[in-house]
Amino acid sequence: MRDLAPRKSELDSIETASRDEIAALQLSRLKQTLRRAYDNVPHYRAKFDAAGVHPGDCRTLEDLAKFPFTTKTDLRDTYPFGLVAVPHDRIARLHASSGTTGKPTVVAYTQGDVDVWSDVMARSIRAAGGRRGMKVHVAFGYGLFTGGLGAHYGAERLGCAVIPVSGGMTERQVQLIHDFKPEIVMVTPSYMLAILDEFRRAKIDPRECSLQIGLFGAEPWTNAMRAEIEQSFDMHALDLYGLSEVVGPGVSCECVETKDGPHVWEDHFYPEVIDPATGAVLPDGAAGEIVFTSLTKEAMPIIRYRTRDLTRLLPGTARSMRRMERVGGRSDDMIILRGVNVFPSQIEEQILKCDTLSPHFLLELHRHDRMDAVTVVVEARPHAAEEAERELGAHELAHHVKSVVGVTVAVRVVDPGAVARSQGKAKRIVDLRPKP
Repeated sequence: MRDLAPRKSELDSIETASRDEIAALQLSRLKQTLRRAYDNVPHYRAKFDAAGVHPGDCRTLEDLAKFPFTTKTDLRDTYPFGLVAVPHDRIARLHASSGTTGKPTVVAYTQGDVDVWSDVMARSIRAAGGRRGMKVHVAFGYGLFTGGLGAHYGAERLGCAVIPVSGGMTERQVQLIHDFKPEIVMVTPSYMLAILDEFRRAKIDPRECSLQIGLFGAEPWTNAMRAEIEQSFDMHALDLYGLSEVVGPGVSCECVETKDGPHVWEDHFYPEVIDPATGAVLPDGAAGEIVFTSLTKEAMPIIRYRTRDLTRLLPGTARSMRRMERVGGRSDDMIILRGVNVFPSQIEEQILKCDTLSPHFLLELHRHDRMDAVTVVVEARPHAAEEAERELGAHELAHHVKSVVGVTVAVRVVDPGAVARSQGKAKRIVDLRPKP
């Protein structure tokens, strides 16, 4: 793989600023954000008043802990425009979630917000090794989902040529990569595995394709999956993190020279890690739920948004800004199995240790004799056609899960292609337990 680390002269000055300079900028912008929310959003004014806090009470960054959290429920309760802080004639863009579990969550952007989003996405692509003149194959979904357009605008801002493929049409994805020869692909990691399968079905060597950089986000993934992608394509695979409620993709990104967790672009997004149960702020290095406050958003400032993503904050390495440890799971994706907390990413990590099993899998939740149970439904790799090989893979995986994760699971090995492919975020859990 090529050395794609950017030169210091190519970076924004804030990326290498001192921690004191970063903190001073954050505090100034935080005060403005709290005031904007209080003065222009009745929902925030009511929440601040109920908590007995006022924007003027924020004199240090640590004072932010006095202010109440924002949750997805707040966005749904104020649907569609209750958290908008600007006149509607200033709104340049609206995005929304799918709303499959209730009302969708809506996010609004001024033109200034779109410009900042483009800037942080361009910074992310550059941190991953992208440069002006490269071609970027965008296989994130376009539309109300923020992934596709966020990647698109950031790539254009950096001066790249964009191939706006969106999700789906996997055979065509491979054909376009083969024909257009992009250096960069941006997609969910699970769908990149589907693209890899199609390369192999078409008998095209993925290591000989043009791709040098993959930016993967929108779902948790493991270092084992990174290794699978990098070895299969001979390219750098980097973690891109973001969420629509904060801005979209581009809240943080790994740097190609270190690949040690996404650096948070702290000049625009202030991170905290909290105890998910108590809400108490935890020190850097402690594991918990990451919370974000926007520092520059105009249309919809977000105050202490609870992401449900579990990680740690760590010192900066390739940049002065702090890093997030790669998200290992979400508190709302966690399965509690006989007292043990289990995340899909932990199962994925054990699957990738098994030569006969592929990383396409589902977790089926069942209930037997009032006890919850999990069956891992996982595909065999194409070379593992014999029943004995599949039985060995099932036994090996069950052993790894018991030894490392600490729970007993059933394993059902199915044919290659039997697990439905996701064109966006992978669905890993199927709940088959009786409804109460």
